[in-house]
Parts: sequence; C-alpha cells; structure tokens
Amino acid sequence: MSFGDPNPNNPYGQQPGQQPQGQPPQGQPGYGYPQQAPQGVPPQGQPGYGYPQQQPGVPPQGQPGYGYPQQAPGTLQANSGYINIPTLGTVEVASMGRRLGARCIDAVVIGVLYGILSAIGLASALGLAKSTDDCGSNLDPGYQSCVNDASVSIIATMFGVLALFILITLLYEWLLISLIGATLGKKALGLKVVKENTGMAPGLGAGFIRWIIPIVGAFLCYIGAILTYLSPFFDNSGKLQGWHDRAAGTLVIKQ
Repeated sequence: MSFGDPNPNNPYGQQPGQQPQGQPPQGQPGYGYPQQAPQGVPPQGQPGYGYPQQQPGVPPQGQPGYGYPQQAPGTLQANSGYINIPTLGTVEVASMGRRLGARCIDAVVIGVLYGILSAIGLASALGLAKSTDDCGSNLDPGYQSCVNDASVSIIATMFGVLALFILITLLYEWLLISLIGATLGKKALGLKVVKENTGMAPGLGAGFIRWIIPIVGAFLCYIGAILTYLSPFFDNSGKLQGWHDRAAGTLVIKQ
C-alpha cells in the first residue's frame, strides 16, 4: 500500500479538487487580488447611501454658479452712479446736469408752443375788441349788452388758449414719458425714464403720477414745481430720485 500521490502526473502533488498552492480558494480574497471595500464605504465611482449628492444644474454650497444672479435688482454698485435694473442689467444713473439740460430743452419746446398759442389767442381777442365798434354809440339801448358779449368772448378765448396749452403740455410730458420714456429734451441728451422694478417704460399710470406732482406744486407760485425738480439733490439713496420719481417708482438713466 503506497502513501504517495495516487496521480503521479499531478505536478502539485495534491488531492483532486484541492486548490493549487498560492491560489486562494474560490469565493475568498487572496493576496494580490482586488478586495471589496469595508461595509459603509461606497465602491469607487459609485455613490453610497447616506452621502450627499450634488443635483444637476445646482451649484455647490458657497460657490456661485453660471447663470445665477449675483446682485439684487435695484442695488447700487458702491455708490458709483451705476445701478442694476431688471431686463437692462447695469446702467448709469442720469446726472443732474443732464437732467436739467433736458428740462431746459423741453422748456424751450413748450415755450415755443405757448408763444404760438398766445399769439393766436391775442389776435382773436383783438378781433373781438374791435367788434365792439359795431355796437354803435353808448347811448344806444343795446350798446352795453353788445360790449358785455364781446368782453365775455375775449375772456373765453384767453381761457381757451390756456386750457389748450395745458392739454398740449399734458400730452407732451405725460404721453411721451409714459409710452417711450423720454421727451424731446431727454432724447436729445440720451436720457430715459424707466420703472425701477422692471426697466420698462413707466406706463400711463406711473407717467401721470410723475407729471401731476410738479403741476400741483406749480399752483404755489411755481415754488412747489421748482422744489420737485430740484428734489433729486436731496436724495441720499444715490439714485437721484425726485419726489415725483419716488411716487411713480421711476428712475432716470442714461441710454
């Protein structure tokens, strides 16, 4: 009876079914073979349970991402005269020199219109005054009535001219600012009135508020209107908003 290897051709000298020396048994890790990571540690390239995952399109915490707003609308940039407005981005606030220059140009335009209308009204009044010559002698029974009618016509003509002037200034200032954001004077100096929260033209409502405040102030010997137009000098926010701009929520910027 021999205790040797039953299979003399087996180079390892081991029983059948036994793993060769130096090779790990099947199902068990051996030296030099990739080991599985300990429990709780995710394999490389795969996220593990309980680990925070980054959502697509969301920047990491504390880091700004591309396309994300970095500055709130309506904020000034270090009081440098620039402001961030929605749909417009960073724009320059109009200086008071330009604004007063634009106001002077508008005053010339309105003054020319007023001169034309005044000339028409004066000519009409003179024509009505001459018509009193047809009333006859002051001894005539109907003379006083004829003169009174002519006087009423002259007063009505002058008030009509004044009403037409107010209407023209209303249409000039209110409609141009409301619809396109600029009068002829502002267009000439590259200025525009916009809504602070949208960057768009003020619209009829805000444009009317912005127009009516100086008009109401003009009834106080025009002192109120002058103070309104100079009120941006008193604005400590850096936006150079006048009282009429604050009430209407508007800004004057450079185009």
